[in-house]
Amino acid sequence: MMSAPCYCNRLRMANRKLSALYDDALEPMGINIAQFSLLRNVERRQPVSLTELGRHLELDRSTLGRNVRVLERMGLVRFGQGDDHREALVLLSERGVETLRASVPVWQACQDDVAGRLGPEKLALLTELNSLL
Repeated sequence: MMSAPCYCNRLRMANRKLSALYDDALEPMGINIAQFSLLRNVERRQPVSLTELGRHLELDRSTLGRNVRVLERMGLVRFGQGDDHREALVLLSERGVETLRASVPVWQACQDDVAGRLGPEKLALLTELNSLL
């Protein structure tokens, strides 16, 4: 019989709640927080290979590939060819740039809301938890 709460489930529940705050705010932009994060990472590294992007985001290539293809179908990213033509590179489309530009202030408002709810000490704990696990 288990006597302690499952730490993994507690963290997953907190993650779902936090993600829902961002998802609700970003819904008018037509994206969710995972898509926003992926767009921001493409923007920072473009042109970027799926392998490099996956390594940075700590996602396996197949999961990342599915997520990027969703963004491609939405018209937010496009694929280009690398110098050696062995791997496609991901770039923001014009629509992706516009969507990201419109979404940043919404995302920042969520950041400010979460910072206000948690305070500096608990925000620092989020970073520490990530480094410990």
